[in-house]
Amino acid sequence: MKTSTSLHSRALPLSEPNILKPFLQGALAISPLCLAVVPWGLLAGSFAIDVGLDMFQSQSLSLFVFAGSAQLVVSGLINAGAGLVTILLTTFVITSRHFLYGLTMRNTISRLPLRWRLCLGFLLTDELFAVCGHQSEKIFNRWYALGAGLWFYLCWNLSTLAGILAGKFIPNLDSLGLDFAISATFIAIVIPMIKEVSVLISILVSLTFSIGCQALNIDGGLMIASITAMVTGYVYDNVFSKQKINAGESI
Repeated sequence: MKTSTSLHSRALPLSEPNILKPFLQGALAISPLCLAVVPWGLLAGSFAIDVGLDMFQSQSLSLFVFAGSAQLVVSGLINAGAGLVTILLTTFVITSRHFLYGLTMRNTISRLPLRWRLCLGFLLTDELFAVCGHQSEKIFNRWYALGAGLWFYLCWNLSTLAGILAGKFIPNLDSLGLDFAISATFIAIVIPMIKEVSVLISILVSLTFSIGCQALNIDGGLMIASITAMVTGYVYDNVFSKQKINAGESI
């Protein structure tokens, strides 16, 4: 993550005529996360084959859906015989966090032409947000973001393709424990973002509720944990801010 931070600080302004340098910087910054999701991509590709999708259909999930957790869930729903509406609604709920990513980056992205907003919007993943989401308007560089997004997109598709090919010859690839890559990837993304107490509290609450719901076999545990964590962090942040203001006024 030190490499990513140093590259962020050297990101070039939007008016920089040299587009290759920030493009390569972005690709380099996201490369550690690309390596982290390779097992995840292998699992997603092989699982799509295991549930009965052909090679074209399996690869199309990565080409057009481009969302690891959603792809795994969609494959499972297809295997269970779920209907199209169920699949679409489930995918919408799982990927709804990207709406928050978009809102967070709105100030830096909104000034770009429509073609850029559409392109970066499609490429916006957890990993790209981790690399570019914190950048201010002065630091943000569209070519930097494009390099990071395209490189991750390419790596994800290559890893799922490898999983598809492996799934044709190595059945039940998911039994090798590759699903741990999902947890490892999100841990690598979340830990560097813990810079405030409210964020730490949100993570701890989310962890507690998700484990508790899983242990008690409560349906929708992920949504319950996420919403509870967000509300808790928001309440703490507002209460703490008011206390600081009141303390300042009393002084």
